[in-house]
Amino acid sequence: MRKTALESLGELVKTNEAKNIINQLIQGVDPENGEVLPTGTVLDRPIVIRALLLAVSTLSDKSARDSRRAQLPRNIGKEWSAEEHAQLVDEHASKMPMAQIAEKHGRTVRSIEARLEKHGLITKIERTTTDRFSGDAT
Repeated sequence: MRKTALESLGELVKTNEAKNIINQLIQGVDPENGEVLPTGTVLDRPIVIRALLLAVSTLSDKSARDSRRAQLPRNIGKEWSAEEHAQLVDEHASKMPMAQIAEKHGRTVRSIEARLEKHGLITKIERTTTDRFSGDAT
């Protein structure tokens, strides 16, 4: 099940908080009170610092990925129901603009055009998007 934008935002906040805590530990600062940590602890070991830096990098990558996913249409990757397909056929027949159809269905223009092409309702030449799987531009 796809997360809502609000859920993704909540995860992003938690991820950023975790990154801040780890960065403070890397800098030798207690994340709870801001005091300098004593020297000679496990946090002074190069292998631990490298592991913490890797954790920050991984969390940064996750934040970026979650942020991109939150911007995707709500139905991306979901199966088409017979009812939704029938609605798409009707909207296409009524000459509704592709962008409006995509918005209404919570899908991308590319997916709308691919669905219409798959069912013979438009030709490859009529598409405004690229078929990323075959590499054919239209």
